[in-house]
Amino acid sequence: MNWKTLFTKQKMMRTVLLALLPVGLMSVYLFGWRHVVMGLVVALAGAVAEYLVMRTINKEKTKISEAVFVTAVLFTLTLPPQTPMWIAVVGMVFGIVFGKAAFGGFGRNIFNPALVARCFIYIAFPAQMTMEWAQPFAGLPGGFAQWLPQAAADTASSVTPIITLNAGGAAAPLGSMLLGTVAGSLGETSALLILLAGAYLVYKKVASWQIMVSTIGSAAVLSAALYFTGVTQASPVFVLLSGGLMFGAIFMATDPVSAPKDKKAQWLFGILIGVITVVIRSFSLFTEGMMFAILIANSVTPLIELKLKQLADAKKAKAKEAAAA
Repeated sequence: MNWKTLFTKQKMMRTVLLALLPVGLMSVYLFGWRHVVMGLVVALAGAVAEYLVMRTINKEKTKISEAVFVTAVLFTLTLPPQTPMWIAVVGMVFGIVFGKAAFGGFGRNIFNPALVARCFIYIAFPAQMTMEWAQPFAGLPGGFAQWLPQAAADTASSVTPIITLNAGGAAAPLGSMLLGTVAGSLGETSALLILLAGAYLVYKKVASWQIMVSTIGSAAVLSAALYFTGVTQASPVFVLLSGGLMFGAIFMATDPVSAPKDKKAQWLFGILIGVITVVIRSFSLFTEGMMFAILIANSVTPLIELKLKQLADAKKAKAKEAAAA
């Protein structure tokens, strides 16, 4: 086996990994080193799964995309800190096999494989994915000197800001939510670092700012309308800073394969994600809607792009007829 030719080199994917580095370091500070090992195990499982499935498709040109490592990191950072490693491995293998390889491999999948993995284990293992949340470390050196999240070590548990608010509790301080010093998934708590990463991705031209702005903007507008009419207790700022909305808007919705390529379609795609996320959070039993919203939007992306192309073609045809008349 020639290891130099085993992986398809993708510079864009390495740029995304670089943007994720500060978010990953923050997750270590908050929750310890355990999830770094979990991420490595998940990446190995994903690479093996992709290699084995793609080998059955084409033995002569079997390659693993470097995107599998981005998928592994993104997937790991969406998990609760106490997620059992075997569940993480099961989710990653499922996401690679059924969310990516089943469509023909990199560049052909219509769904974000990291979210396919997350959705599968969210439904298959609800107790482990929703019932317990680790209390983040505070002060220095924080989790840099720890292996396990505080909840696992001290048998104490915490809840996320969304769960607290839905249960009638007080909203978490916005400053804590901006910095990330609240309970939540491994890489989704620090809105500040996620936004900075998003700015870097836009600067490097590897992610669509149209999708980011339309997703965050539509979520802000709808949540403001619901808040100021008394329908919900969550302010628009709280909605934007809590849960996985920022992480999803910056890293998941902008996936270059499953997201639309057309600029107009990107605006519609982002608006759809933002609206569905707020609707799910506000009116369903699920405390977080970003994952479902992106997957739903992924499913209608081909239709959105088709309809926009048909409208553009019809407009051009009318223009030609008018010019010929």
